[in-house]
Amino acid sequence: MRSIPPLNAVRVFEVAARTGSYTAAAAELGLTHGAVSRQISALEHWLGQRLFAKSGRRMVPTPIASVFAAEVSLSFDRLAAAADACGRPGTRRILR
Repeated sequence: MRSIPPLNAVRVFEVAARTGSYTAAAAELGLTHGAVSRQISALEHWLGQRLFAKSGRRMVPTPIASVFAAEVSLSFDRLAAAADACGRPGTRRILR
């Protein structure tokens, strides 16, 4: 079995790194700031290193977090493409 980090924490991390803000990530994901913080903390614990550093009132991604975020983002893009390719091909998508 593969050893992968908790996927929800990875998803939250990717949004926080992309938006550059725990608050913006919380708004995008429909979570509280505290929930984002806890998910990031869980991922940091799993990885064994800090992903964000405090700069004034903001949390700034560390250099390794920026690299990890880019790889995670590409992985999510591939996952979305695979889901589109292998999803229900005959299903009509109607906007109501």
